[in-house]
Amino acid sequence: MLLLEGAADPLPLPYRTDRLTEGGRTFYAGAMTQRSSQAEPETLPAKKAHRPGTVRTLAVDIGGTGLKAMVLDHQGSPLTDRARVLTPRPATPKAVLRALLALIAGLGEFERVSVGFPGVVIDGVIRTAPNLHPSWRGHNLARELAQKTRRPTRVLNDAGVQGFGVVEGRGLEMLLTLGTGMGCALFIDGKYVPNLELAHHPFRHGKTYEEYVGGAALAKVGKKKWNRRVERVVAQVEPVWNPRQIYLGGGNAKHLKMKLPPHVKITQNLAGLVGGIALWEPPEPPDKTEVRVAESTRPGRGRGRRGARVKP
Repeated sequence: MLLLEGAADPLPLPYRTDRLTEGGRTFYAGAMTQRSSQAEPETLPAKKAHRPGTVRTLAVDIGGTGLKAMVLDHQGSPLTDRARVLTPRPATPKAVLRALLALIAGLGEFERVSVGFPGVVIDGVIRTAPNLHPSWRGHNLARELAQKTRRPTRVLNDAGVQGFGVVEGRGLEMLLTLGTGMGCALFIDGKYVPNLELAHHPFRHGKTYEEYVGGAALAKVGKKKWNRRVERVVAQVEPVWNPRQIYLGGGNAKHLKMKLPPHVKITQNLAGLVGGIALWEPPEPPDKTEVRVAESTRPGRGRGRRGARVKP
């Protein structure tokens, strides 16, 4: 088991690792993070070892409209307020990461990172980002973020992360997120079925689900008509998937005024951050990769660093 220098207790083994060497340091990567010092911080200063059993997780939610972050304790309870900034435009990897590093600089210390991303994520690599920028395709977000924060990082589709924050773990449960686009996550007895992109499936009058109930549709048709559209979406998915429970989340869920069936619930948007703790609890979610970072060791030196702070 790999330890970060100075670590009082080991972090979980990565989902898949590749050994990388850069600047005399060794990185074990799959989907994690490190930092820089100015526009792109490079390293984190050493801090005293954190007490075992109280590992802190930086939870990040990358959205088409906003970037959110919060530090959680080892049980998933918030240790900080939610920090938020608008997603920069154009939302290229460089612009988003620069804004994200500035956002998290004031959140204090943490030992690991969980990220929810609005698109298909496989082994920490972004495959689609329909509401951000085409240059995200093929970008290894997990690796770059691990290098910039020097903390183990795990990345998952954002709807999957939010689902982990609300599901009960019984039977088939479905989450639909209503924001800039429309996200979808499916869980079977608490196990996540990754990268289900229902949003891009044709739905009605030549429109996809996302075109029908996404943020642009809400702005165009107004809240009243948009609510009726969401009702039609729920009525459509129910007989196809037959979920025991349907959750409606995302930033635009606050506009829902429709009467809901007993098995349909509106969830708090904060679940998109709180659910990040599940990425570090067994069983590990599928298609989530960790990039683990460690300092190269020298004779007479201890084990790696933990509890460091980001310098913007």
